[in-house]
Amino acid sequence: MSVIEADIEDRARVVEAEINYLLPGPDINRRFVSAGVEVNTGSYGPFKVKVRDGRPIKSHFTLDTHGFVLADSRSAVEDFYDKDEVDRLYQDEVAREVARLTGATFVVPGGWMIRNSGDISRFQKKSEGPYTHHGGVQPPAGEAHIDTEPSRADRQARAVYDRVRPDGPGYRRFIYSSFWRTFSEPPQDCPLAVCDHRSVGDDEGVPNVLYIVDKIPEGEALFAPMPDEDQPAAAIFKYNPNHRWWYFSSMTRDEAMLIKFHDSDHSVAWRTPHTAFWDPSFPDRKVRASIECRSVAFFE
Repeated sequence: MSVIEADIEDRARVVEAEINYLLPGPDINRRFVSAGVEVNTGSYGPFKVKVRDGRPIKSHFTLDTHGFVLADSRSAVEDFYDKDEVDRLYQDEVAREVARLTGATFVVPGGWMIRNSGDISRFQKKSEGPYTHHGGVQPPAGEAHIDTEPSRADRQARAVYDRVRPDGPGYRRFIYSSFWRTFSEPPQDCPLAVCDHRSVGDDEGVPNVLYIVDKIPEGEALFAPMPDEDQPAAAIFKYNPNHRWWYFSSMTRDEAMLIKFHDSDHSVAWRTPHTAFWDPSFPDRKVRASIECRSVAFFE
């Protein structure tokens, strides 16, 4: 980091907050997800951190330096709780915006999820079929993580490319990312914190395998043998005092953050830990409602 960069960043407003990190515990790390609930086998604990507010210097942040960027981005979606409307409009919007922000040849949008920091019981609908982790309403993320684990990212990207471009020429680079937008009124009570890539070691993080289930297992069943090989996995993180956390206060529905999960080009910022945190700095804070949509951007 240059002297000028350090000076700009060190003058930012600081929020004293807590972020949950992985604690010593079992070797088996799994995340079970069902309607309105997420359970991890690992234990997490709060660590006091400084979260800097990047709002006044938002143009300072770039994907290739920090691993995230805040962009102006209006959406035609009027009601993000209307699943049919979001399915009809939003994924195409995300593909266009991610292509614009990355310069990729084309972008394949993936699943999307609503997160709400308030009482989400009213959003939970009974389903006759199995639970699907798409288009639902979940609580905010509870721990420092990245939604893909490096050893599995290449395989996941190749599977997506082969599905949508079976006769394509191949790709030289891909970026797996999240397009994250809050659509509730600012200031939000539980915004998203993102960690400067430059403060994260390449060897940090351990796999946390995802299981989407109809019912969350209990007790020893959480650790029972399961088919791990082809399951997606996140990377979860232990506390590191060098981590440098940022957020953008009072985001509006006409803005969005693009956050790198994995960039196959490791000569630039290639991944960004992130998590929700409770922001006590605004007395008039309001419930946070947000939508995140994953995608893979390919450079042919």
